[in-house]
Amino acid sequence: MRMWTFLVLLPCMLACGGCAREKSTAQLLEDLKGAEERDRLIAVRLLPQRTQDAAQAIPALMVALKDKEGDIRRSAAIGLGTLGEQAKDAVPALQAALRDRDARVREAAGKALSRIDPAAASKAGVK
Repeated sequence: MRMWTFLVLLPCMLACGGCAREKSTAQLLEDLKGAEERDRLIAVRLLPQRTQDAAQAIPALMVALKDKEGDIRRSAAIGLGTLGEQAKDAVPALQAALRDRDARVREAAGKALSRIDPAAASKAGVK
């Protein structure tokens, strides 16, 4: 690597603070409880990908369905839907989210409910 390339990349690497390093599920769960909306949004979108940690992620995503930010509530519903039948415990929380003030959250909750428990979705009037 040429010296000038190194000198250009070094500040970028330092500013990043190790951003290439992947956070653990425990760290994402903590971020989801944090005050920073950006951290909560990243966490709520990454947790459903941790299928091996679904038992930890599902309760956290259920709590996130009540977040003050609509994007986080919507992402939580989408995440639960991607986990499918593993997220059966989330059915009551998703049914409650069908009455959310944000139409995007209601739509995401309906789709998630359809993926997790089609009978419950049908009973709730989700098409």
